[in-house]
Amino acid sequence: MTTRPYVILSAAISVDGYLDDTSPDRLRLSNAADFDRVDQVRAESDAILIGANTIRRDNPRLLVNSDDRRAQRVADGKPEYPLKVTVTASGDLSADLNFWHHGGSKLVVTVDSTVEKVRAALGDLADVVSVGPELDWDLVLDELGRRGVYRLMVEGGGTIHTQLMSQNLADEVHLAIAPLLVGQPEAARFLGAANYPGGTTARMKVLEVRAIDDVVFVRYAPKERG
Repeated sequence: MTTRPYVILSAAISVDGYLDDTSPDRLRLSNAADFDRVDQVRAESDAILIGANTIRRDNPRLLVNSDDRRAQRVADGKPEYPLKVTVTASGDLSADLNFWHHGGSKLVVTVDSTVEKVRAALGDLADVVSVGPELDWDLVLDELGRRGVYRLMVEGGGTIHTQLMSQNLADEVHLAIAPLLVGQPEAARFLGAANYPGGTTARMKVLEVRAIDDVVFVRYAPKERG
């Protein structure tokens, strides 16, 4: 039986729960010390997953930036960079995006109707696999498990966080809470409306709380609800 990866949802949010504002420029919610913490979590992960919408909007490179951390990965017998993964049902991905041209191996998980479209668009920039007629997260995690991904870091966006949380597939949640308020209903939120496990009274276990300069870092265990 395939061992699924341990899934960590990671996000920086405003006090009122937003991932970004509606301006053209990316809102920097975190700070330098917390970015370094995120870099450490990336270095400890076998794969980093981000949604196609977030790739199109933010055009991230999604790297382990520390030379020392990358060197330690190699010393431990791992690739220099974690596998970079994106999921898409539409197949609308451009070969010009930074995601494909930095770091190590890339994987696109898609559906039957768009798998050839993605392969044609990306060529040899990424491995492309379908999980069937619909994007099924159980099958996505099974696929990653078969590829030797034991620890998966998910960096958004909000739709993916919502789907994984509502399907009880997240093992940890890492939130960096910035001392900012966004207050824009159209802006992206960490979580959207869904039927979450346990309902409104199920309290998640808190694993850690600490201040990182002006950001508060909280680590939850969402499967441990009381």
